[in-house]
Amino acid sequence: MNTHLPAHGQGQAGAPARRALVLAAVCLAALCMPLSFTGPAIAIPAIAADLRGSPLALAWITNAFMLSFGGCLMVAGALADRYGRKRVFLLGLSVFSAAALALAAAPSIALLDVLRAVQGLGCAMALSGGLAALAQEFDGAARARAFSLIGTAFGVGLAFGPFLAGALIARTGWRAIFLVAAGAGLAALLTAARAMRESRDPQAQGVDWPGALTFTGALALFTYGLLQAPDTGWSSTHSLALLGGAALLLAIFIGVERRAARPMLDLSLFRLPAFAGVQLLAAAPAFSFVVLLVLLPARFIGIEGYSAFDAGRMMIALSAPMLVLPMLAGWAAQRIAAAHICASGLLLAAGGLLWLSTCAPGQPPATLLGPLLLIGCGISLPWGLMDGLAISVVPVERAGMAAGIFNTTRVAGEGLALAIVSALLGTLTLAALGKVTGLAPDQAALAAPFLALGELRHAGTLLPQAAIAELAQAYGTAFRHLLYVLASITSASALLILAFLRHPAGATADIESLPACKVRS
Repeated sequence: MNTHLPAHGQGQAGAPARRALVLAAVCLAALCMPLSFTGPAIAIPAIAADLRGSPLALAWITNAFMLSFGGCLMVAGALADRYGRKRVFLLGLSVFSAAALALAAAPSIALLDVLRAVQGLGCAMALSGGLAALAQEFDGAARARAFSLIGTAFGVGLAFGPFLAGALIARTGWRAIFLVAAGAGLAALLTAARAMRESRDPQAQGVDWPGALTFTGALALFTYGLLQAPDTGWSSTHSLALLGGAALLLAIFIGVERRAARPMLDLSLFRLPAFAGVQLLAAAPAFSFVVLLVLLPARFIGIEGYSAFDAGRMMIALSAPMLVLPMLAGWAAQRIAAAHICASGLLLAAGGLLWLSTCAPGQPPATLLGPLLLIGCGISLPWGLMDGLAISVVPVERAGMAAGIFNTTRVAGEGLALAIVSALLGTLTLAALGKVTGLAPDQAALAAPFLALGELRHAGTLLPQAAIAELAQAYGTAFRHLLYVLASITSASALLILAFLRHPAGATADIESLPACKVRS
């Protein structure tokens, strides 16, 4: 599976102006992806007020996008190699832009959720095809600079996406977020159609459809099971059936991949400590940073009473370090072991999470800036090194395979983290409401999913006998306990990554010793 880094030696052909246009198109597409994640997260309260919907349906606004995006990345990479990187890139942008236009006119929450899944599919195709095509245009140091610009585009989208979304919601409404995304996608499409060359992998094989379907099915059932469990109960027949079905599909996926002549995912690679450590590094920011991009806007708008614009402005403190620190981390990695930088960054983020846990709802906004900045600074250190580490632990001819697995782990891990954290916050909120005087268990169970989403006023209408201040305090208690869990996961990840990545250079020798190592390289 040669998803992102094709063969060398093809990058010098073509005029510099044409290659600059290709880079601009892929950067613009890369900018659309974090905007499509952070923007709707800010818009959830406005969407809920306009279209209504159950807490589960509202949760799928973000989870449907991430599930489809992460579940389809490796398949999209295989399709790009076989049928053409430019073709898949343009098709992905077409799907993304068409879905965004339809989202801007969505009349119901159910249709909006479906279209978000379609939009995630378009992102998967655009990312896989675009990065693979970009790697055909540049070699050596020029390729490294081009991919660093892609990372900067992602950072800009993360840093200013919430602010842009908040401004659009305040001025024109939530539907404008999707119109802007559609416009950017179409601009990238037109630029690439003019400048990008077509390329294929002449040795590409067919898609591993059994592996792809069982992998995506396991992700979908597990995500759905997690999201609905706080409502129906973790031990309910419905929850057990969904989670059991996910486990069954995962077992089938493992069996399929072990028997496939050219598997989508070579499971033997996970025997290598360095390779496993890189995958853990891909998933670690999900629990310390990515989930906050969804949870904090809900808290700021629904619990703290901020406007969408003010909430977006607050989120800059969390994401702005992404614009500078990843580059500084890359410079520092020339003198300091990357494992030490990554582990130190994650420990800083864990400290920021613990600091944030001391900030109860109702405190002045300035008290939140310090912990948000510390989390953003901490997570920016490994962020700038992850992609390089992903391909450093395998031989160069297998770099495309490593990048494909890494990006799938990162995006799918973010989707799973969102589902896990949403379910945990719902469960903690229910437990906190159980301690509010005068609330019956069935009343608390009805209101807890709305309160966990930040819908304080809605929860208040369902629990008229409880004061709004009591409900806000219950939410604050649940959020504080959740941050304890996230800090613990982040700290444990830092220590494991330090252990696994102490000698990443030895992974190349180790990988050659694996029996029957079957990869799409």
